[in-house]
Amino acid sequence: MQYKAWYKDWFSSPYYHMLYNNRDEEEALLFIETLIDYLKPNKGCKMLDVACGKGRHSKALADMGFDVTGIDLSLPSIEEARSFEEDNLHFYQHDMRLPLWMNYFDFAFNFFTSFGYFKTQREHNNAIRSIAQSLQQNGILVIDYLNVHYAEAHLEKSFIKQVNDLSFHISKWQNEDHFFKQIQVKDGNNNLKHLFTERVAKFSLGDFTEMLAYHKMQVQQVFGDYKLGRYDVNKSPRMIVIAKKLNS
Repeated sequence: MQYKAWYKDWFSSPYYHMLYNNRDEEEALLFIETLIDYLKPNKGCKMLDVACGKGRHSKALADMGFDVTGIDLSLPSIEEARSFEEDNLHFYQHDMRLPLWMNYFDFAFNFFTSFGYFKTQREHNNAIRSIAQSLQQNGILVIDYLNVHYAEAHLEKSFIKQVNDLSFHISKWQNEDHFFKQIQVKDGNNNLKHLFTERVAKFSLGDFTEMLAYHKMQVQQVFGDYKLGRYDVNKSPRMIVIAKKLNS
C-alpha cells in the first residue's frame, strides 16, 4: 500500500479541529504548569514548542514569562496562532524534520503525541536531530507520548462522536509497529464528506532512549501521567520523557 503523508491534510483540515476541539484544555494547561514547576526554568529563557498547532500552549508558556517560539507544519494553524504573537511569542510554519536555529533554545517541548507520524525511521531520527541541534548545551527536551503498552491493552475499537450536524465514525486498530485511527466524517443524511486515517508509530521508552542517545541526548526522567506520576510500563497512560543535551 502506498504511504500517504496523512498528517499534512488532516492537521490542516477544519474537521480535525472540530473533532478535537473539546480536548480537556484545563487538564492540558494544568499539565504544563505542573511540568514548569518541576523543571523550574529561569524567567525569559528560550523555549521551542514543536508541533504547536494553534498555539494555545505556546501562549500559556509565554504568559508565564518565557520567550517562546512555536512551529507547526500546518499553515492554517500557524496563521491562527499568529493572533497570539507578542514580543516574547512567535510562530513559524516549519517541518520538524528540517534544521532550525542551532544551539539556541533552553527547552523544547513536544506535547500530546505530536510525533511518530512519518513513514521511515530516518525521518523520525531527522526530527530528533533537528530538535536536539536547536538546543543549547544542557538544554532540556520534553516528549509527551502515548504509552504503547497501555494503549495496546486499552484500544477502543469503534465509536461515533456527534459534532453539530456532523458525525465522526471512528475505528481503531493496530499492527506490530503502528496504531491506526480511521475517521469517517458524515453529514446528517449519512453521506460521507471526508475520510482520514491517522497512523502513529509504536515507540517504546527504549526506542526513544536510543533515538535521543544517537543525538547526544540523555534521558533524565520518565513520568507516566499529566500529574507527573511514576511511569509504569503497563499501567501508565502516558510516557513523558525528559532528556538533556550532553556536552559535546
